[in-house]
This record gives sequence, structure tokens and C-alpha cells, in this order.
Amino acid sequence: MKIFNKIPVYAHCDIPCGIYDPIVAKIAAQTVLKMAVKIEAVEVPLQTTDDSGNESTIFFASSRYIAVKEEHAQNVKNELNILWADYFKPEHLEKYPELHDLFWNANKLAGANKQNVSTTSAKKLVEAVDQIAKIFWSTKGVDYSDPVSDIRYGK
Repeated sequence: MKIFNKIPVYAHCDIPCGIYDPIVAKIAAQTVLKMAVKIEAVEVPLQTTDDSGNESTIFFASSRYIAVKEEHAQNVKNELNILWADYFKPEHLEKYPELHDLFWNANKLAGANKQNVSTTSAKKLVEAVDQIAKIFWSTKGVDYSDPVSDIRYGK
């Protein structure tokens, strides 16, 4: 007779381990953008026959792009919520009063990117996560500059 069922549990520890980094949210946001670009590039009709006679190649690829986009948009939300709830403290909010709005808007953008496909919205998500990362690193005394984003957005 089984008394307990094993179920997987996923969480960042609630022990103040001090291991926080916005990189996971940044990678997830970049993935959302990449998938939005790929989805917007898909041409209709969705069902085609490839050189081997396989139908629905584009349909299946599009389905994977959508699934990955939505998964990573949720990852952005999860990672941002960990930073907001576990890392940032009242003294950070005093020094960076825009933090609340940044997190709120980034979470709303992540949700919008789950619901829709828009490279414009995905770029805004990347930018919002980059702003949060910059503030995160400044709280640690690090002057954060993301050369990839700087090049991509012409900064």
C-alpha cells in the first residue's frame, strides 16, 4: 500500500542563500523575442508538403515555436517574481522608486507575449528585463552593461 506519492517540486529556496541573478529572465525574454520573429516569419498556408512528401512541416514547427514562446514568457514571470519577492528590499525601492512599475510592466509584457505574437511586444519585454537587470547589478555595486543589447538596440 502506497501512503505517499512522489511529485516533483520546483522552487528557489526561501533560505536567504543570496544566489540571485536576472540572467535566467534575460535568456527567457530573448527566447520569447526569437520565437516571435520565427512565428511572424511563417508563411501561410501552414500545411505544406516538403521535399520528402511530409505534410504539415510548417504547422509542427509553428506549434513548437508557440510552445517555446509561451514557456519562456512564463519563465520570465517566474524569475522576475523571485527577484521581486525574495531579493529586492524596501531600501532598493527607496533608491529606485521605478522598480515597482518596472516589475509590474515586465510581468504584464510577459503575459501579453504568452497571449499574442508580436516582435514589438517581445522587444519591449527584453528591454524591461534589461532595465531590471541593470538595477539589480547596481544594487550589488556592479556597473552593468549588456553589449549584445547595446548593439541590438543601437545604444
